[in-house]
Amino acid sequence: MICFPNAKINLGLHIVSKRSDGYHDIETIFYPMGLKDALEIIPIDPGSFNPSSNESLFHACNKGFNGLHPFNLSSNERGFRFFPSGMPIEGDIDDNMVIQAFNLLATEKQIPPIAIYLLKKIPFGAGLGGGSSDAAFMLKLLNEAFTLGYSEEQLCNFAARLGADCAFFIKNRPAYSFGIGNKLEEIDLCLDTYYWALVKPPFNVSTKEAYAMITPRQPEMSLKEIVKKPVSEWKNRMKNDFEVPIFKKYPQLCTIKEKLYEQGAVYASMSGSGSTLFGLFEKPPELENIFPDCFVWTNADC
Repeated sequence: MICFPNAKINLGLHIVSKRSDGYHDIETIFYPMGLKDALEIIPIDPGSFNPSSNESLFHACNKGFNGLHPFNLSSNERGFRFFPSGMPIEGDIDDNMVIQAFNLLATEKQIPPIAIYLLKKIPFGAGLGGGSSDAAFMLKLLNEAFTLGYSEEQLCNFAARLGADCAFFIKNRPAYSFGIGNKLEEIDLCLDTYYWALVKPPFNVSTKEAYAMITPRQPEMSLKEIVKKPVSEWKNRMKNDFEVPIFKKYPQLCTIKEKLYEQGAVYASMSGSGSTLFGLFEKPPELENIFPDCFVWTNADC
């Protein structure tokens, strides 16, 4: 069984206050993007601990599928083998959020041994929620594949234990988020008639570092109200509080935002704490050679 975990952006982001537990209360607008990873699980033969069939689409497409390279292999005694590919995945296997999602449900239900194939297309450390999306989709995939019987609300609760923004990807619809980013209210927002561009420079911004540079403030107007305004007004109303301190330290990010506006974006901003910038366009953006050293994705050809 296969699924395609998608990225998200933060249309705006306010850091409202610092809590006594060290976390920050925020408000943000999550919006799903068409940039996607691919995640597949297939049964493992318990005797040989190898995939029990040749049904994996990853195996079938191993030669030449989106530049897929031979898999790095990780396995353990808890009932899975892990085959990551595509963009580099940093950190230890046990820190990978797909594996954390598997382990979480495996402590609650009996899950048969599986092979896990993950093709990464969403950049790491980009503010696009790639790891959180993979984890949430893993929960949904296991629930469906093995008829675990969890409701959408129960899956949201599991996802919230994995990360503040994981629960968003369970329902995967535009949402206003508040608290530490774990409380969600769906909003009526459709931007399907617009074109998107995502631009990530060849460096990451540490979330911990970003919060250390920020001074929380109470916004003059909630993002929940701002997002109801015409898109043409967002440029002057919608803000990401991280931009001021982070742009000061990484001026390249400010340059990317300016170039997105120069290319015709009606709204552009940084997603999360970066380092991805996004632009919203009324016409397909022509970005060839504009950002030569950056990862660039648009939905113009989707």
